[in-house]
Amino acid sequence: MSDIVGRLLNFRRGELPLALLSAAFFFVVLCGYFFLRPVREAMGVSRGMDDLRWLFILTSVLSLIVVLAFGGVVSRTDRRRFIPIAYLFVIVCLVVFSSLLIWDALAGGGVIGTDAETRLARIIGYTFYSWLSVINLFSTSVFWAYMVDIFNVDQGKRLFAFVGIGGTLGAIVGGSATTWIANRTDSPFLPAGLMLAGATFFALAIVIMLILDRVALRSEHSHLSAKRAGGAGPSDDDGGREGQAIGGGAIDGLSAIVRSPYLIGIGLYIIAMAISNTLIYFTQANIVLDSADGLSELISGFALFDMMAQIATLITQIFITTRLISRLGIGWTLAILPLVTTAGFGVLALWPTFGVMALFQALHRATRYAISRPARETLFAVVPPDEKYKAKPIIDVFLYRGGDVAGAGIDGLLRSLGLSLSWVAMATVPFAGAWTALSLGMGRAQRRRDTAPDEESGDATTA
Repeated sequence: MSDIVGRLLNFRRGELPLALLSAAFFFVVLCGYFFLRPVREAMGVSRGMDDLRWLFILTSVLSLIVVLAFGGVVSRTDRRRFIPIAYLFVIVCLVVFSSLLIWDALAGGGVIGTDAETRLARIIGYTFYSWLSVINLFSTSVFWAYMVDIFNVDQGKRLFAFVGIGGTLGAIVGGSATTWIANRTDSPFLPAGLMLAGATFFALAIVIMLILDRVALRSEHSHLSAKRAGGAGPSDDDGGREGQAIGGGAIDGLSAIVRSPYLIGIGLYIIAMAISNTLIYFTQANIVLDSADGLSELISGFALFDMMAQIATLITQIFITTRLISRLGIGWTLAILPLVTTAGFGVLALWPTFGVMALFQALHRATRYAISRPARETLFAVVPPDEKYKAKPIIDVFLYRGGDVAGAGIDGLLRSLGLSLSWVAMATVPFAGAWTALSLGMGRAQRRRDTAPDEESGDATTA
């Protein structure tokens, strides 16, 4: 049976246990996050779109603080410690947020977004929005950095789509549960309850990660096991042998990005993706804000958008992604997202309706998560461990949030000038052209690094 499943999913003999555990790990991470995401969106827009743009700036600053602090933790601990520490930090923060909301509700505070909302509730809501906007990227960045520790480039091209399916199923379960709960209660305790549910799944993520790490170190199909058996030195070891810290300093990630054109290219791709996503996000937020009344309806509305996007992502992952990267290559796979962005804005400019927005958002997110994400993560399979765990979070979190700020500024400028979606669509054409060229260039750069001789690969990674 495992051989049949392996052939259907493009696995090789013996890879199924690692793939299943990795998918389960991603399932609980995204399930926990999607209990929280609709709460974040509802809290962010509860006071209007102008405040939301300022929150993007706050989030960008906070993201740099978090990733640099994590870089310091990475320098002093080994993989089996700093990954659980990261998720334990998430759990502690969620317990604090939920406790403050429960205390405010018991003290007579009103639901966030209503006239009875207290100042404490507003502060908690905005703080939670900024915090989760950093943590969601941070938690997935750490997850994928760990995946490129376990699997080599060839395995990543074949298996990352399956691992992504696990995350998508987790997002669907979390989003569905949140929609069901939000539609059946208007309690002031609703946000706190969803936060505690999310914390539970992040606790499960720690347990599964430790099990997966133990299995990977013993499996001959794991990149970790191969490095360990080959007696790799500290400079080549991916994430450190068991009990070994990566070393270095907290700002090594920033230094690595400045020195490496390859990492700069990945960062530019991330920024372009964030700008496109933010423009879509503000359009979506305006539609939901105009059609909802009250926190529960806001949560339900955002959860519905998430559900549609995750279903589209799952269909794409099952029927398209598993073999797409191998056939098209990394560069052309990355180029699909800018092409979808241009086409989507063009259609939305002609028919700016709720249904078209929902379909565009679902297709764009499906392309981001099911097609672009596995290809993008493969780019990190050819960089050393300090860049995976120090530079990668800076790119995935800080530069992404910097792209959010840029996107929010562009959206605000277009609205202040009274320009329509048609102008946005026209502006995306040259933007997508440059983005596509960058995608193809990154594909060629990744291929050169992957085929470089082993004795030169250490220098190539910093070239």
